[in-house]
Amino acid sequence: MPELQLGDLAPEFNLIGTGDRWYALEGFLGHPVVLAFYPDDFSPVCTTQLRAYSANIDDFTQLGAVMLGISPQTLSSHESFKDRLGIRFPLLSDRERTVAKAYGVLGPLGFYRRSVFVLDRELHIVYRHVSRAGLTFRSSDELLQAVQKAVA
Repeated sequence: MPELQLGDLAPEFNLIGTGDRWYALEGFLGHPVVLAFYPDDFSPVCTTQLRAYSANIDDFTQLGAVMLGISPQTLSSHESFKDRLGIRFPLLSDRERTVAKAYGVLGPLGFYRRSVFVLDRELHIVYRHVSRAGLTFRSSDELLQAVQKAVA
């Protein structure tokens, strides 16, 4: 599958997530969407990343944006991670890694690459970052700038 490019329509998905509900991308049509793919619940970098995004969630919400965290862990792991850290946005379970494959964020041996996509209101990709090493993450400020451009 060719790499997703800016301007491409984001691949559709329907995943179970925290709150024991299903999240379909098409359900967010009309809102900018931030998709934060992360490798593992409770790992040090993922913990720091999702805490940072959660601390700034009101800034995203004020722009009408929705943030979704996606990783391959189970729903029960996500619920525990979210509750323990006070994460204020849904975490979705991609157990089969089908969404990661569709977005091109699987690394060697099927491990998730830390990646972020920002989608405009029509669900076209306006920002993408796919990490090779995954030891750092994109800042909330950088993502907010991408959302601001998506709504301008």
